[in-house]
Amino acid sequence: MARANAAYYATHDPFADFTTAPEISQVFGELIGAWATIVWEQMGRPASLALIEAGPGRGTLMQDARRATARIAPQFHAAARVHFIENSARLRREQAMRVPDAAWHAALDTVPTGPAIVVANEFLDALPIRQFEYDGGAWCERYVEDGAFELLPAERPVRAPRHSEAGSVVEVAEAGCAWVTRLAKRLARHGGAALILDYGPGEFSSGDSLQALRDGRPADPLCEAGSADLTAHVPFMELAETVRAAGARAWGPLPQGIFLTRLGLWQRVGMLARANPLNAEAINEAAHRLAAPSRMGYLFKAFVITPVSAAAPPGFEAV
Repeated sequence: MARANAAYYATHDPFADFTTAPEISQVFGELIGAWATIVWEQMGRPASLALIEAGPGRGTLMQDARRATARIAPQFHAAARVHFIENSARLRREQAMRVPDAAWHAALDTVPTGPAIVVANEFLDALPIRQFEYDGGAWCERYVEDGAFELLPAERPVRAPRHSEAGSVVEVAEAGCAWVTRLAKRLARHGGAALILDYGPGEFSSGDSLQALRDGRPADPLCEAGSADLTAHVPFMELAETVRAAGARAWGPLPQGIFLTRLGLWQRVGMLARANPLNAEAINEAAHRLAAPSRMGYLFKAFVITPVSAAAPPGFEAV
């Protein structure tokens, strides 16, 4: 999965196959900018900090966030230095057109230490997973051989429902948890917060969530590796355990629709619609796509990591 996605992002335009929240509405990035500003104030307004985005796509989210903070919070705007975690040279070129003063990194570990605010929108779902299948007598791990799954005896214990049927599948987000562990330890030591926005269940679950998009349509994940975007659901409860084990605090997950509404989604949408009456219908439709429970509002979640002693982050005060 890791090799296939690396090849895909190096050679394809992912936005020909799918659309992420920042591309749907400018309000998404603006609200993230406002969220980061409040977190910075809760941190004591440090004179400098790293504003990090993992998997920044075309740079649209950060472009919208920076435009908003320049207007509403010039001191935060001046204090924050943008760092992008991105491996695709093609995407780096696109990001540079929108956020030319950013610094680029291949991994979180090379971002300078110090207080940081981290944003990861639809980043963890693209990291590789491990899958285990119950064959009726024991749990086996799925491997890929010649474009098909092959089952081999599992070399690690599997957290699974007590009564599993043959063919049941359990996923382990090993790479995602390792990344979150490094992030949580950094925040616990140097201060700051991380906002993760992605899709997946809000409770422990099982089942096969591996999926692929090719040419904008669902495809076989094992067919033509590197020609499709591969993703899997993010296990937020597993991430929360990982964060606590790393010495930090986990907030959420909270449905994206509730999170954005608490940040002022509909107030901002109303302002834009009144200022652009000819586009009011499209502006409102985009907001409903982001927040409606039947669309992105429930499956997508907001999840925050902070030091243990930090105040409740914006949007989570009532949780």
